[in-house]
Amino acid sequence: MNINEIKENQQLVARTGNEAVAEAMRQIKPDVVAAYPITPATEIVQIFSQFVADGLVLTEFVPVESEHSAMSACIGASAAGARTMTGTSSQGLALMTEMLYIASGLRLPIVMAVVNRSLSSPINIHGDHADTMSVRDSGWIQIYSENSQEAYDNLIQAIRIAENPKLRLPVMVTTDGFIISHCLEAMKIFPDEAVEKFVGIYKPERYLLDVDHPYTLGAMDLQDYYFEHRHQIAEAMKIAPKIIQEVAASFAENFGRKYDLIETYQCSDAEYIIVAIGSVCGTTKEVIDNLRKSGEKVGLLKIRVFRPFPAGEIVTALRSAKAIAILDRADANNGFSSGPLFADTTSALYLAGLRIPILAYVYGLGGRDITTEHIIQVYEELKKLSGKQPENFVRYINLRE
Repeated sequence: MNINEIKENQQLVARTGNEAVAEAMRQIKPDVVAAYPITPATEIVQIFSQFVADGLVLTEFVPVESEHSAMSACIGASAAGARTMTGTSSQGLALMTEMLYIASGLRLPIVMAVVNRSLSSPINIHGDHADTMSVRDSGWIQIYSENSQEAYDNLIQAIRIAENPKLRLPVMVTTDGFIISHCLEAMKIFPDEAVEKFVGIYKPERYLLDVDHPYTLGAMDLQDYYFEHRHQIAEAMKIAPKIIQEVAASFAENFGRKYDLIETYQCSDAEYIIVAIGSVCGTTKEVIDNLRKSGEKVGLLKIRVFRPFPAGEIVTALRSAKAIAILDRADANNGFSSGPLFADTTSALYLAGLRIPILAYVYGLGGRDITTEHIIQVYEELKKLSGKQPENFVRYINLRE
């Protein structure tokens, strides 16, 4: 099918984020899915398990007793040569942490759908980015989604990214808990055969069940080679941006929707730029459109890929700004700054020799609402900086004092 045929045959449907992700998994047809249910990601594997039961896919679905076991099973399946996927959230991702490092260290191209949810304690089932931000340095590529359409598109691209033989790194594709995972949105789904052709057939170069070419996987490294093997992950992350962009270009060529490491929205002449990740970007775009009608020069820098961190692209996008607001949906709890997005963005700007006034915001922890009025408040506070970096630069949006 060519791009015009795909566009003509794509379906306009109403889907929640979880349904969109499960639909993408069905079209990808993984060999193995191992998972354990956890709110708000439960629906993903629940819906997919129904696809398996109905015979729509031939996937080996492995129900396990914990998220730690889920990732362990995925590691075994991927090492054996299977295209492997899973999904989780919050405490489940935290329980997987030990195995996340093993998956990346073994260079296994597992793809995981993560529905962002706050970490306990106190117990909370609603969305923030504490879970994925806590494992941002585990060697997994992280792709964040603004809406259900992006979640669907990102998951399809993630397979091609992870399985690239030059890269072979696991990928997590995230959606904001409940805001995306459970909200119904209009989106377009591609024909099954088009997705199947795009992701291709997985043909690993080496795998444990290839008895004609045996090799050792997961052997102990001491002082002799551990350093070198872990460094290979860092080197892979350096080439990951190019591969992610190549896959995005192929996706655009096949399906007509364009993606990159970042998205700049109304930034070409913007004097004030808001930097954000995830679903809040949709709210921010609405505010920017209205402010632009009043002649305000404000823009949005959306970070789609957080790992590898697109430092060069971010510096280019922010270079001409008079002031910047960085919105984190996770708190670093370090007594100094706001969150991981702030830390990495300011590091990139500093090393580029830029001294632009910055306000660091923490918002939406535990699913706390952030509205258009809050984004307008951020913009108004940016305008008051007058070219000077304030001493008290960390702000908390919609926090009860």
